[in-house]
Amino acid sequence: MKIEIAKELGIWEQVEKDGWESLSNAMCGKIGGIMSKRLRQKAAKQKQAEN
Repeated sequence: MKIEIAKELGIWEQVEKDGWESLSNAMCGKIGGIMSKRLRQKAAKQKQAEN
């Protein structure tokens, strides 16, 4: 999921070239926030499917 988001944000080439540590704290936070949002959405969909 992390790689997918990096590709969507257009930073995957930088990550491949220089590694994850080359990203700013703000960009890492943005990726983490998007991941959290998607995981919450996925959990909500699963919960709805169970009901």
